[in-house]
Amino acid sequence: MQNFKRLLIPFTFILILLGSFSLQADDDFAEKHVVLQISDASRQNLVLNVANNLQKFYGPDKVAIEIVAFGPGLKSIFANNEITSPRVSSLASSGVKFSACMNTIAAIKRKTGKEPVIHSEAKKVPAGVVRIIDLVEKGYILIKP
Repeated sequence: MQNFKRLLIPFTFILILLGSFSLQADDDFAEKHVVLQISDASRQNLVLNVANNLQKFYGPDKVAIEIVAFGPGLKSIFANNEITSPRVSSLASSGVKFSACMNTIAAIKRKTGKEPVIHSEAKKVPAGVVRIIDLVEKGYILIKP
């Protein structure tokens, strides 16, 4: 029983330590954290260029990038957007995250009667602006190209 207790304490410590690592996202290991706001559809290429340039400069493993789309900028991550959809796929495959504002999606649905189809790489968030605030509070740098 004494041997069991001696093994239990270090084993428990190791489990706690491993558990804390598994809770961390890959983004936690990046040196730079950037959130790009896209709220104007006319700037969709600029925002994607900035994300691409950040990855080229720092390296995909050293910079965590999330693009948050809301308002007219949501069009940049529509699944049927022939201009940006391939670029969204490419950036997502190299680690860029995309967030789509559910407030904007709901407004489009009210106006058109149908919900827009968002790129499969984008995750829906309740509110784009709130997502940006949360990321800034976590230390992300906000860039509004």
